[in-house]
Amino acid sequence: MKFFKVIRFDGSDDNVFPRGAEPEEWAVSGAFEFAQIPEDALKGKIRQAFVNGMLGVHSGGRSTFVTVAEFNETDKAAAVEALSAYCVHELGAPDMGAARHVAIEEVNYIAELCSGKPVNTLFAVRRHIDDDGNLREAFHEVKRAPEGEAGHARIWEVVPDDA
Repeated sequence: MKFFKVIRFDGSDDNVFPRGAEPEEWAVSGAFEFAQIPEDALKGKIRQAFVNGMLGVHSGGRSTFVTVAEFNETDKAAAVEALSAYCVHELGAPDMGAARHVAIEEVNYIAELCSGKPVNTLFAVRRHIDDDGNLREAFHEVKRAPEGEAGHARIWEVVPDDA
C-alpha cells in the first residue's frame, strides 16, 4: 500500500501556513477542515492552507508538497487514530467514533489516489470554491524537468577567487 508523506524542501511552510507539517509525517488532503468556513473568512495563512496545503495527520500542520511512500497496516492504523484525535480535539467532532469514520474515509481516499503511483512521486494540491459555492480540489503530480533541461534559471554562479 502507498500513501502521502510530507516532504519539505525548505522552511517556507512554517511561514505561509498557520502551522507547518512535520517532515516525513503521513498526510491527507484535509479539505474537510474547510467545509464549514465561509469563503470570506479564507484570508492570509488560512487561505494559503485552503488553496494548497496538505494536512499532516500527527501535527495538524500543512505542507505544500507530499511524496508517495510505502504504507503498511500499522502505519494506516496510526494515521487513522491520529487524524481521528485531530478531528475531535481541533475540529470539534462529537466523539472518536464519528471522527474515526471521517478519518477512515480520508485515509482510504489518499491510499487509492497513491495506489498506481511510483514511490517518490511528488504531489501538490489546488483548491477553490466554484460558482455554486462547492469546494473543488485537484491533485497534480509535480514533474521534473526533462533530462538535460534546466528546471529553472541560474541566478548566480560560483567562481574561484583570483587571489
